[in-house]
Amino acid sequence: MREKILSYTSDVMKEMNKVTWPTKQELKDSTVIVSAVCLILSLFIFGIDNLISFVITSIF
Repeated sequence: MREKILSYTSDVMKEMNKVTWPTKQELKDSTVIVSAVCLILSLFIFGIDNLISFVITSIF
């Protein structure tokens, strides 16, 4: 059992060394893009929701 754990840990360490981590600037840029897309999408859904609510209250 101990050999399996050590082998697993060793394999994880080898794979983690292959990972390409983003730079601080890339991370900031990605965060800004994701935040902007979330804001735009939430405003779009808010608008559609209000439009549908207005239409339904107008009908009934």
